[in-house]
Amino acid sequence: MLNNILKKIKKILGSLLKSRQEKRHSLVGAGNLWKMKQNFQIQFLKDQGLKSSDTLLDIGCGTLRGGIPMIEFLDLENYYGVEVRKHVLEEGKKELKILKLDYKKPNLISFTNFQDIHIKTQFNVVFAFSVLIHLADSIAESCFEFVGQRLKTDGVFFANVNIGHFPDGNWQGFPVVFRTINFYETLANKNGMRLEQLGNLKSLGHISGKDGSDQQIMLKMIKV
Repeated sequence: MLNNILKKIKKILGSLLKSRQEKRHSLVGAGNLWKMKQNFQIQFLKDQGLKSSDTLLDIGCGTLRGGIPMIEFLDLENYYGVEVRKHVLEEGKKELKILKLDYKKPNLISFTNFQDIHIKTQFNVVFAFSVLIHLADSIAESCFEFVGQRLKTDGVFFANVNIGHFPDGNWQGFPVVFRTINFYETLANKNGMRLEQLGNLKSLGHISGKDGSDQQIMLKMIKV
């Protein structure tokens, strides 16, 4: 009985001690890893040559965990974020206002299907961090078709994926899928992109201590 009470007290205290960002960004992943994942995303993109003048599309931008430093770095209006969970995107907008970055005028779009996103902008960079691992095959196909249409020639699409033969899982109502590299290579080629493998996330600086995440492969797909 006493142990149960102590556990409840510990849980309540732990919740109270969580930072605003940890609570908010737990909607898109492990709350205690939000800062590491935020730092990883912007540093990875800069290492890959991201320039402030680039136009960037962030697919599955969520709470803007990764989007905040991208918005800060990019020139005015050059950030586009699309997200299927409207309430999650609203949390991102709140974070944006708290950090007084709304003056950068990012383009934030809630959507249901990729076919419903009407953006005329052509992008230098498209980024989908921890997104393709949650898409059913048919939705992944729609995603690649959309990206292929919106990427500039020589533009780049970066995305991390689970490669291997393991049972699919579930996360917050989304599937967690494992596929062969050939699946992604076929989709890339079909939509005018050339695929390269950049290595696993750990080798690129993503150190979470969780093999499932750190061993994911980062893909680089160049529009030809």
